Amino acid sequence: MLDLRPVGYVIGLLVAMLGLTMILPMGLDLVEGRENWSAFLESAILTVLVGGLVALSCQTGKGKGLTIQQTFLLTTGVWLALPIFGALPFVVGATEARFVDAFFEAMSGLTTTGSTVLSGLDELPRGLLLWRGLLQWLGGIGIIVVAMVFLPELRVGGMQIFRSEAFDTMGKILPRATQISGQISVVYVALTVACASTYLVLGMQPFDAIVHALTTVSTGGFSNYDASFGTFGGPMEYAASLFMILAALPFVRYVQMLNGHSMPLLQDTQVRAFLMTILILVIVFTIVLTAIFPHHWEKSFREALFNITSIISGTGYASVDYMTWGSFIVSVFFFIGLIGGCAGSTACSVKIFRYQLLVSAIKAQIRQIQQPRGIFTPRYDGRRVSDDVLSSVMSFFVFFTVTLGVLAVLLSMTGLDFTTAVSGAATAVANIGPGLGDIIGPAGNFAPLNDTAKWLLIAGMLIGRLELLAVYAILTTRFWRA
Repeated sequence: MLDLRPVGYVIGLLVAMLGLTMILPMGLDLVEGRENWSAFLESAILTVLVGGLVALSCQTGKGKGLTIQQTFLLTTGVWLALPIFGALPFVVGATEARFVDAFFEAMSGLTTTGSTVLSGLDELPRGLLLWRGLLQWLGGIGIIVVAMVFLPELRVGGMQIFRSEAFDTMGKILPRATQISGQISVVYVALTVACASTYLVLGMQPFDAIVHALTTVSTGGFSNYDASFGTFGGPMEYAASLFMILAALPFVRYVQMLNGHSMPLLQDTQVRAFLMTILILVIVFTIVLTAIFPHHWEKSFREALFNITSIISGTGYASVDYMTWGSFIVSVFFFIGLIGGCAGSTACSVKIFRYQLLVSAIKAQIRQIQQPRGIFTPRYDGRRVSDDVLSSVMSFFVFFTVTLGVLAVLLSMTGLDFTTAVSGAATAVANIGPGLGDIIGPAGNFAPLNDTAKWLLIAGMLIGRLELLAVYAILTTRFWRA
């Protein structure tokens, strides 16, 4: 029989820690004399109490390590439990949101999707704005640990290719997670501080600098303003672009740099491909924008760089309504959102390394057809790619495409138009942020959608953030019989 105590113990501790985090926005509202502080107090007490009781009731299961089944349950259970409690301040706070909206906002935050159902952000209590930023920041570091520790162990979506890349693989999963997360946390905090400091130097107000640093480094995209990053513009867009790119690179490479090894970052195949993709897109977009609009080339370059980086990294900031840029650019935006950043980063979507593996497999197959007697093996970063990795990657692409299609059909059945349904499905599964069209595009939000559509998008965000197969695996009867 499956022992759920180790899973419950870890989830309980994380829920309790989330409750303690609520003290920060509570203190901010209390200092500013806003009545909303009581909402965070009530939410914190309930969250810590429930999380603590669950952890205490399951503490006899701690220290036993995790089986593969338990690890699957843990990775999915954490991203189900935390948004439930993360939604409480939106329900009992100033927004007085219905649970579906509050849960949508919390899930979007913790999965670093960046889609929002809230409007009038400029007038919300700063405690709630800080809470939205904290949700994304916590979700960002959480998904790095999941991507570096759990998904490679679970052989999800080809991630096993990174199993022995940077860390000692001896020992149980949880002790490894503690060791790895400690080193990653140093880098993550350092990037956040550097980002906030840069925003401050460039003239952003301290509170805005802190919150936007939290949502930039997490590639989350929540902003304090309805106009998103269009509130700032200018040099601030260059700074945000830089830190979005840095956050979309493998954090394991930064850890190696801390240990005196800088060459792995420069030699990483997916890093080079990711940066080259951005460069090519920026050049093309700059030329197109300069031709379409009477912009100075610098403005065209800046807006192209910022919005391309925001979409491809899955951050979801918008500095302008790019729906006015023409059908060509809008179509390209849809597809680059399905590229994503590097594995082991805060970025989302398919990830650049999977496309590289796919291309390598196609090249090997073409050469095999041309020379039937030859033996051609797909390679990645100079190494032979095993059959189980290729099979896992191909399975991921199939499941990703099917999930995207099914979700788009289900959304259209709720009454959404084609553009909103398809882009909504893509933005949820790829955890991008804004969609396309007048409703959920960069100038809108997800509030007008009906409850059924919101629940479908919530499911899409969860499935996409955990690389699809980690969620689908626990839905099979064989999983529970094993």
